[in-house]
Amino acid sequence: MNTKVSLISLGCAKNLVDSEHMLARLRAAGCEITQDMAEAEVAVINTCGFIESAKTEAIETILETAQYKQTGALRGLVVTGCLAQRYRDEIERDLPEVDVICGTGSYTDIVEAVAAAGRQEHRAYFGAMEQAALEGDRDRLTPGYTAFLKIAEGCSNKCAYCIIPKLRGPYRSRPFDGLLDEARALADAGVKELIVIAQDITKYGMDLPEHKRLLPALLRELCKLDFTWVRLHYLYPDQITDELIDVIASEDKIVKYLDIPLQHVSKRILRAMHRPGDRESLTTLIETLRDRIPGLVLRTSLIVGLPGETDEEFAELCEFLQDVRIERAGVFEFSPEEGTEAAELPDQIDDETKMNRRLIVEELQSGVIDDYNLSRMHETLDVLCEGWDEDAALYFGRSYADSVEVDGRVWFASDALCEPGDFVPVRIDDSMGADLSGVRVGG
Repeated sequence: MNTKVSLISLGCAKNLVDSEHMLARLRAAGCEITQDMAEAEVAVINTCGFIESAKTEAIETILETAQYKQTGALRGLVVTGCLAQRYRDEIERDLPEVDVICGTGSYTDIVEAVAAAGRQEHRAYFGAMEQAALEGDRDRLTPGYTAFLKIAEGCSNKCAYCIIPKLRGPYRSRPFDGLLDEARALADAGVKELIVIAQDITKYGMDLPEHKRLLPALLRELCKLDFTWVRLHYLYPDQITDELIDVIASEDKIVKYLDIPLQHVSKRILRAMHRPGDRESLTTLIETLRDRIPGLVLRTSLIVGLPGETDEEFAELCEFLQDVRIERAGVFEFSPEEGTEAAELPDQIDDETKMNRRLIVEELQSGVIDDYNLSRMHETLDVLCEGWDEDAALYFGRSYADSVEVDGRVWFASDALCEPGDFVPVRIDDSMGADLSGVRVGG
């Protein structure tokens, strides 16, 4: 199939991996992949539909891309991913610019979908989510030194505010040996930072015939491969075992940075979310992790303004954050997503109150970040170089404490040439907001 195809990937890293699988299938079928939308004959947009802002971005991207049917070579437009899965009927009714729709269970139909779009046919592919292929080749969209390893698909946690189980299906672990084969190939290709991802990596293996928590064993095997860093996203707080903590602490390649979504600490709010834990147990968990994993940096996500959240419950969250001082936090206003239980709860909170609560937490966290940055002054950190900025006349990259796109950067001067993917020792001497800056040492 000699068709020029351009693909836009929106949303999370898990979606990006799906995009990589689709690109590999298209290239194997003879398609020419182009980054120039003006010359593409078929465009594929892999969408996110998680929250309102993601839906808005996806729709705007669809409409902007469709304009190339008048100004470029574009003949067909394929929409895939979570927005397609969630709003099939609405897309077919309200977005005539879209020719072909693929749900999350049908990304393996992408070659047929692109062919149909190229013929300007209107088709829809919606295979069963729980039967979607988990294995396959990938054409990576990340820089050569960084790659994601998606170890499971879907989610079975059924949090009251979250639509993901309806968009991605139940939790499905990938086979252990297949993961190791893929990781080995990534290491052989020169990947230095492997980011282990799933909606919940701590449950890896629990749905397999062994019915065991296999993440510790998987991490031990990954650390035998030729990676410099192995980074972990996301760990559910009630699933972190002593064995897992021991592995994280003892394996040098596992970066001492953990993303643990807490969402809240009020026991009543957490139960309304269908999540376990409370302020006391979460405080104990964080203290245990920091005690057993020296140098640990934590990231979390938080939701403010869940229906019925009182001033006292919000204050409890703020007090917790002041006490435990989590180094990185993403704060989100509750979004009443259609089809979720929380959207139907009574006592919905007005937008202004939700915004004010978010701003209060963000201000609180900015002080935590300032204190953390101050604590790193005059330290020498290994920084993964990601590039050169002409305007700043500085190199930039990330330390172990900074994950891809969600955290700050480390800016540094160097007399010696640095290439993307190099690990560079940088002595920290200043900070700028969430970023650190310094000078390369030792050459």
